Parts: sequence; structure tokens; C-alpha cells
Amino acid sequence: MAVARKVVADLDTLKAMTHPLRIRLLGELRRAGPATASELGRRLGESSGATSYHLRQLERFGFVGDDDEQPSGRERRWRALHDQTTLPDELWTGEAGREAFHDMQRIRLSHLAAQVAAWTEPGPGRDHSDYLLHLSADDAAALLRELDAVIASYAGRGGQIPIALHVLALPAVAP
Repeated sequence: MAVARKVVADLDTLKAMTHPLRIRLLGELRRAGPATASELGRRLGESSGATSYHLRQLERFGFVGDDDEQPSGRERRWRALHDQTTLPDELWTGEAGREAFHDMQRIRLSHLAAQVAAWTEPGPGRDHSDYLLHLSADDAAALLRELDAVIASYAGRGGQIPIALHVLALPAVAP
């Protein structure tokens, strides 16, 4: 099954994603599946009014939409429209792009740190490995494409263990 991607193509969409609650809402819809604003509010400790507002903003920029099943006419059930969000390098251009990208980076790093902190014991599907490779730009791009293909081959298998897999290809700097 292919991984559905949302490529952030413009600065307005990037800025829309730099709100921490929006990232949490999108992440929760991806992790646990479709939900109403009220359900999401309870899970995330937010008001349904706040979650409703931010879900509408996510909808406006193409990240979420109506779930196929709407069990009640009273509350709207939302779903994530994509499995992955990609931020292309072109968004870094200009001061506003760099600022929004850094805002997004801070939120993502905070989320990653929280996930790592919650990882308190070994278990199925848990691992931490790091590698230091010396690659050309073309080889690095090829490696990322290959990793993407391997990850996509596991998408949609429907197992019981939710796995947050983070692939970071970063320049190595001295500690």
C-alpha cells in the first residue's frame, strides 16, 4: 500500500502547520484514526471549540477532511487525508520561509523529545540505532528514496503496535 503524502507547497500552508495544537491534532488522527472534535479535545486536554477551530484550519489547507463514516448528524467526524507531510527545501527561501520552517522544526523536535522520553523500556518494535555515513548528495538522496520505499512497503499492514518511525538525515556536527 502506498503512503499518502501531503507536500507543503507554499508558505501559507507551512505557516498554518506551525501551530502546536494543529500538529497534535493531525498526529492524533493519523495515530488513532477518525474522531470528532469533542473526542480529540478529551484526548488532548483541549476544549472542543479549540479543536474544532484548528481542525477547520487544517481542512482549509488540505490536511484533514470528513471521514467516510459520519455516525451522527450532530458531530462531524474528521480524518487525516495523508500519512506523511513533506516540507521541500524550496520553502527555506526568504526570511519568512526560514522563520516558519524553524518554528515547525521546534515543534517537531519537541514532539520527538516527548516520544523519546516516553520510551522507558525495550519491547516489540522499539529500537534506536544511529549511523554515521559519508555520502555524496546523490547517494544521500538515493538512500532516502530507498528507505521511503521500504517504509511504504509496511504501510497499511494493520498491526496492533503503533510505531512512530522517524527518519532524520542530518549533517553530522561535532558535539
